Amino acid sequence: MLDFTYYAPTKVYFGKETHHNVGKILKEYGYQTIMFQYGQFSIKQSGLYDEVMISLAENNLTVIEMGGVEPNPKLSFVRKAVQKAKENGVEMILAVGGGSVLDSAKATAVGAVTDRDVWDFSSRVAQPEAALPVGCILTHAAAGSEMSSSCVITNTELHMKRGFNSEFNRCKFAICNPELTFTVGKFQTACGIVDIMAHTMERYFTVCPSTDLTDRIAEGLLKAVISAGRVLMNDPCNYDARATVMWASSLSHNDLTGCGRENTLAVHQLEHALSGEFDHIAHGAGLAVLFPAWARFIYKKCPARFAQFARRVFDINEPDAEKAALLGIEKMEDFFRFLQMPLRLREFHIPADASNRLADLCTFGQTRSVKSYTELDFNKIKAIFESCY
Repeated sequence: MLDFTYYAPTKVYFGKETHHNVGKILKEYGYQTIMFQYGQFSIKQSGLYDEVMISLAENNLTVIEMGGVEPNPKLSFVRKAVQKAKENGVEMILAVGGGSVLDSAKATAVGAVTDRDVWDFSSRVAQPEAALPVGCILTHAAAGSEMSSSCVITNTELHMKRGFNSEFNRCKFAICNPELTFTVGKFQTACGIVDIMAHTMERYFTVCPSTDLTDRIAEGLLKAVISAGRVLMNDPCNYDARATVMWASSLSHNDLTGCGRENTLAVHQLEHALSGEFDHIAHGAGLAVLFPAWARFIYKKCPARFAQFARRVFDINEPDAEKAALLGIEKMEDFFRFLQMPLRLREFHIPADASNRLADLCTFGQTRSVKSYTELDFNKIKAIFESCY
């Protein structure tokens, strides 16, 4: 096991009706002027918007609204939010939504306390040195942003989707009421399940010394999410299954499942190129296509690892490591198929010759490779994308 520092400072309020306490929680922290960020339609249609506003008003908080966050949150929106936060003396950001809203709020939080353009952080020109505090009410279990140090933003002018990690991105608190996910549709629920699994598998499939405890935490999380996912496809209001997936969302991306290992999230880097170029692609759907393709491309570099995954997660009974590894990848893809996820790039109606552009985006104009079991250069990444058609 490698040396590691584990830091998970987010206070989690988990359970039914917890979102009604948001105003009281903010008041206890001592904040007065709040920027309330949310998405486009669902928060008002569900009544959650009114419930949040009532709680904030009951605690006499000053609210600066910033609604309209889109999927694959946009840099242009964040820039407007940063300006509005500065003009109004905002003291903290409250994000109500899923990963897109949370990432938008995080980017706003780091941008609001600096004269730098927030894209400087995403493009790795600079690292944040401070941020406004961020709290959230989670409405979609997927990205794990409620407890992660990551923030991913899309620059539509450059067709680039880039993320950056910083401890300043950690939410101060997260309100997680599984009931708020009952209205999430089947497709988005499935996308979330894939994203949770991918966050866990990215940390699992790495070159590392023995990490048996961390392995078994990851394997247990995967088995629980697969089981809950099967329930939710037929019973979307099953509280226990929603609760399992919501808690797994947090644990899959707060670094717990990567303790003692080196983590690179290679498949996420490929997917960011994909949905950065083709903005209509949901992140989880892109991962469903790319993860099995990457696994088939790479598994021979570490067949024992993939065989362990197959045996422990999907109960494959095959003594030969390479055969077991392939069976495990097939079971993974079968589960994505059960979730009715797309499994080929052609299902997104993108050009068949897009692989060059996607590999170029992923390698930053052929100036870098993506670290995996082997260095994935432009040609290897292009081959993975081509295998997905």
